[in-house]
Amino acid sequence: MARSKATPDYVLFATTIALLVIGLVMVYSASEAWATYRFDDSFFFAKRQLFFSSVGVVAMLFMMKVDYWTWRTWAKLILIICFLLLVIVLIPGVGLVRGGARSWLGVGAFSIQPSEFMKMAMIVFLAKFLSENQKKIVSFKKGLLPSLSLVLLAFGMIMLQPDLGTGAVMVGTCVIMIFVSGARLSHFLWLGLLGVAGFVALIASAPYRIQRITSFLDPWSDPLGSGFQIIQSLYAIGPGGLMGMGLGESRQKYFYLPEPQTDFIFAILAEELGFIGGAIVLCLFGILLWRGIRIALGAPDLFGSFLAVGIISMVAIQVMINIGVVIGLMPVTGITLPLLSYGGSSLTLMLVSLGVLLNISRHVRV
Repeated sequence: MARSKATPDYVLFATTIALLVIGLVMVYSASEAWATYRFDDSFFFAKRQLFFSSVGVVAMLFMMKVDYWTWRTWAKLILIICFLLLVIVLIPGVGLVRGGARSWLGVGAFSIQPSEFMKMAMIVFLAKFLSENQKKIVSFKKGLLPSLSLVLLAFGMIMLQPDLGTGAVMVGTCVIMIFVSGARLSHFLWLGLLGVAGFVALIASAPYRIQRITSFLDPWSDPLGSGFQIIQSLYAIGPGGLMGMGLGESRQKYFYLPEPQTDFIFAILAEELGFIGGAIVLCLFGILLWRGIRIALGAPDLFGSFLAVGIISMVAIQVMINIGVVIGLMPVTGITLPLLSYGGSSLTLMLVSLGVLLNISRHVRV
């Protein structure tokens, strides 16, 4: 009979805290110039990040104590609430518009992003559905179609904001969960073709997305427009070299690279800490992925296994997309770097998710 651990995975916990501390330092370093100019307070973003980090760590510690089976009971209700939030955020005058997307609910600077909550809600619900219907997943009509239909409904509502980055992370995470559950590869091949066609249609439907693709292929075709961000990002990474220019010595953060504390924080990190600093961060994310996979393989039941797969897949996809954009391997999209980028909803929800993963680690077979 399998035994359960009484303690969580401390390697995973320590890695999470290490990335969080690096993020706090880099948010201050990357944002000090912009914070001083806009708010006359160089610590403006750093103080808010410290607040969100503190709330997130408390939430992570709480989730680490709550048995993950609890989320199976509440999965359907959580998903319904998140769908309602996605509807409410689209109401003019209610949803807040930032960066051209109506993605926020709240008052002033204190707000939440419902699409971030939907990512975790969909992971929890899909883990419940797959664990209860694993034998049906080989059937397109009885298993694959119902699960994908729900995912695509949520994706469609997120795209009404629009927020392609968050929607892509959610869909990618759910596809990995469904594939791991035993869905037929032939079904995925046909759906993959439809997905590519749909993705092309989404890009063609919005001129700014076409500009992002063309700037990805040739950023110098519009260096002061659509290609500006990626060019400035590469200008930050290049001078970093092996050892970096030194913590706090970035040049690109002085109004060259837009919002360096969010989506492009890795570029500032590479500029200041060099290849070695960037490699250390990537190694820490690698450790996070490794421990998550171990937890998924050792979970005592299918629900725990699928839940762990979903959480670690979400982290991995966000890391790959964010760093891919920063180094010019992918078109620009609004995806934060987990635990490092400045943010409220994204950071807090990421720590909550890792808290759930840590709880699963307390029950792994040893």
